[in-house]
Amino acid sequence: MAAKQDLETSRLDDAARAGWLYYVAGNTQDEIARKLGVSRQSAQRLVSLAVSERLIKVRLDHPIAHCMELAQALQATYGLRTCDVVPSDPADPYSMVGLAQTAAAEIERHLKSDTPKIITLGTGRALRATVDQLPIMNCPQHKIVSLLGNMMSDGSASAYNVVIRLADRINARHYPMPLPVFAGSRDERTLLHDQPPVRNILDLTRQADAAFVGVGNIGDTAPLFVDGFISETEMRDLQAVGATGEITSWVYNEAGEVIEGLTNDRVASAPLLADSPRPITGIASGEQKIPAIRAALRGKLINGLITNEATAERLLP
Repeated sequence: MAAKQDLETSRLDDAARAGWLYYVAGNTQDEIARKLGVSRQSAQRLVSLAVSERLIKVRLDHPIAHCMELAQALQATYGLRTCDVVPSDPADPYSMVGLAQTAAAEIERHLKSDTPKIITLGTGRALRATVDQLPIMNCPQHKIVSLLGNMMSDGSASAYNVVIRLADRINARHYPMPLPVFAGSRDERTLLHDQPPVRNILDLTRQADAAFVGVGNIGDTAPLFVDGFISETEMRDLQAVGATGEITSWVYNEAGEVIEGLTNDRVASAPLLADSPRPITGIASGEQKIPAIRAALRGKLINGLITNEATAERLLP
């Protein structure tokens, strides 16, 4: 009996993986056959089985066993409140495909609550993709609050601020942070934070029911550097003191400790606190981001994680 159940679980796992590759990753049946090592006819049957067994809706509705095991292992290793691991495309194991859909489902769960909630958001490519996956909703009871500004020193704006984008989709009150990512100095940051609208937004971030953030790497491909928020000299200075990652532009080392000085003297974001009592979910994957994600987990800068198989495997000891 146990062997029969194991065979059925394996069959559904294969069907779920084929369904994910087809409906989420956009693979053809020939590509699925090649990636799973089966015939085209078998790939077609697996995709059909995913539909007939109601494993596929808009999002994958079957927890692939290996992903579940990885999620449970990450939770146990790092003391996470929540962890979701999505399948990796064998041809591009570190891609963000699937992360946005899963993160959108988690945000949607909060938005469906009739009880008013404060939801805070970082910025970045993963969060922008997540917001684009959310359905149109009517949520006037909720407040959507930015954890950081999105302006450069010259007043130009980043393309990856998501608070207004989300508020437009769900008809909620929204509070974009009217600040540059970095102030000109520590004293200037104090003056900016003392402005009544900014004080109100910072108060809301402290009351948040849930936060969703991206995790950035440090180096030549770091979003902070590539998007023009810090100079090459500033990046090299951060690397010299052991900077490993950043969340909402707060830079931290491999132990997940926020670094003293340098750009952290000027970052205008809401404070990044370790071991927060509120849920803070990181949405991130990718080989270059593994040290940054691992450090954020070690330092308890996030207590929830949405990632993919390939990344999850590298995060475990």
